Amino acid sequence: MPVHVVADSSAKLAGICAVLERKYKVTSELLTAAKVGRGNCRAVVVKADLRVVENIEALRTTLGSLAHVKKRIFLLDQKVNLGIAQAYALGATLVLAGPVDQAKLLAALADRSDPVVGAPVATNEDTDASSAGATAMASMFEAVATGTAIDVKGARDAGRKIAERVAEKGMSDWLTTVRRHHEGTFQHCLLVTGVAVDFGLSLGLAKRDMERLYTAAMFHDLGKATIPLAVLDKPGRLDPQERAIIETHPALGYDALKGNEEISPEVLDAVRHHHELLDGSGYPDALCAESISDIVRILTISDIFAALIEDRRYKAPMPRGQAYDILCGMQGKLEKVLVAAFKPVALDR
Repeated sequence: MPVHVVADSSAKLAGICAVLERKYKVTSELLTAAKVGRGNCRAVVVKADLRVVENIEALRTTLGSLAHVKKRIFLLDQKVNLGIAQAYALGATLVLAGPVDQAKLLAALADRSDPVVGAPVATNEDTDASSAGATAMASMFEAVATGTAIDVKGARDAGRKIAERVAEKGMSDWLTTVRRHHEGTFQHCLLVTGVAVDFGLSLGLAKRDMERLYTAAMFHDLGKATIPLAVLDKPGRLDPQERAIIETHPALGYDALKGNEEISPEVLDAVRHHHELLDGSGYPDALCAESISDIVRILTISDIFAALIEDRRYKAPMPRGQAYDILCGMQGKLEKVLVAAFKPVALDR
């Protein structure tokens, strides 16, 4: 089946088609032109300026007729939070921002339809759960960026789907799915949610506590919606000024959610304090052991582990054993008993 390309200019359309035609049969259409017969296709690739309202409306119509296509890749010229959020809100399963990475685009198209022998293959159910999570995060990020109401129920429902998927298939399958279809902050948030769910399951948390945990995980990095992507996605070490900017995100997320009657105090506490450490060296409030709740302690371990094993353009994912060793080395900062309990999650589950 062909790959269908949608673009908002002839130049963009020709450029993407030239890349894809080396490997695939391609059909294409301009957003501003008369619609074509699309038929069945293996994937949709979109390259359009999402700052243009008319493009967004046209894409809603076009992609609505392609709802049966599970793989929808958006190519954005600029790495802007709102643009990435808008792409996921339109149904993207993967967003590639910046100059077109031909190798990554071709690899993304080949993932499921042309699997490597022996490689794990994502099922429709897996991608549905990850897409639901990414769409909910896109909605939240867009709401924060534009000052509109946050869809708390949508985020909670997406967290429940992720919890059900991890409970059924395990964390390893979830890691594979998320790394394959998402990147950047959305990948991190989805990884944290999956890791936290698996950790909660291994600890035998009650249903109500699990709901709080996966909801907190879904919301924990909401404050990054207004952090410049040049800082969020910077390869290498941040300078002191950039570090200070990053360290504002827990309080920004808390401020965006406080006063919302649908958010419990436990979730609000976790959003604000997921970077606190037992020895008082964390941020933003430099809390010490007795002031840090159990859900925060679980979320902090999950967050650190997920950050270490995530797949970024500028770094390969760290092996899970090595990431766990780093957790073990954070003596005095993380609860020793919980780190020990996390071992089967990190290495075996």
